[in-house]
Amino acid sequence: MKYLITGGCGFLGSNLAHHLIATDNNQLVIVDNLSRTGSRSNLDWLKESGEFAFYECDVRNYEDLGEIIKKEMPDVVFHLAGQVAMTTSLQDPIYDFSVNALGTINLLENIRRYDQNAIVVYSSTNKVYGDLEWVNYQENSTRYVSADYPQGFAENVPLSFSSPYGCSKGSADQYMLDYYKVFGVKTVVFRHSSMFGGRQFSTADQGWIGWFCQEALKFVKEPNYSGLTVSGNGKQVRDILFADDMVDLYFAAVDNIDKTAGQCFNIGGGMENSMSILELFDMLEEELKVKIKYTNLPTRVSDQKIFVADLTKIKKYTGWSPRVDKFAGIKKMLDWSIKIMK
Repeated sequence: MKYLITGGCGFLGSNLAHHLIATDNNQLVIVDNLSRTGSRSNLDWLKESGEFAFYECDVRNYEDLGEIIKKEMPDVVFHLAGQVAMTTSLQDPIYDFSVNALGTINLLENIRRYDQNAIVVYSSTNKVYGDLEWVNYQENSTRYVSADYPQGFAENVPLSFSSPYGCSKGSADQYMLDYYKVFGVKTVVFRHSSMFGGRQFSTADQGWIGWFCQEALKFVKEPNYSGLTVSGNGKQVRDILFADDMVDLYFAAVDNIDKTAGQCFNIGGGMENSMSILELFDMLEEELKVKIKYTNLPTRVSDQKIFVADLTKIKKYTGWSPRVDKFAGIKKMLDWSIKIMK
């Protein structure tokens, strides 16, 4: 089969691409504009791993993207290109919309025009559900909890786009599902919680597990480091999913396309792999033998107190479930963080 990955030099894209390069009898095409931090490093890493076709192209360019689709005619498209930071969307909503919403409709229309039988798997977000402030919460010493959702949030939670990022990703999410209903394009939507792992170049705005791992390592060399900040009280909870499990997930969706086409799935590590920022700090302090000091900032706009994915639907449709637990994953993330900080 031939796979095309938009955003193929990003974190998730490069992990999927590396898996494909190592797998026999598959062809790989990568599309990326190389604008994101670490993308050129990931491209070099992939080139060392094997052969693939690469196009430096921005998904906002409808004609250029169409020429690639028409030439390559992929069997499967993993659409991962996007603007991924909430903070960036607040600073520049037009850019955010043009990448996430316009870029997605550009892809879908070109698939419809030239490659109608292709499978398209889209990386959406839990932010399509808004800030979830209508949920009843309790606050304990390290995290928020909701007794009403003991297994997390399922796909029947009402959509409630909030923030420019939520609106742009939510629009793309709905276009994906609609192109299946209206045009028959075999689309699958993953509404991701938090993802982490190797080849992720985290920043203060995106990739919180990796970012706090990097910040915690600074206390090893400088015990009085004072630059760490936390937005809110640190009790916000997400379920975390390691890169190896994400790779398995995407191929499970393709293998089960007769059931997954036209469906959306909430994706994360599940309740057993949920974690607050404060709980991450406790783990990092124990692992690194440091004391983490930080300054609290105001809570970010539209931040969710809790998002944990209920994995019932994805397990039913594909048999997939996470294999790497949060403790093993964070140890691997620390190893990666040490490597990129040298």
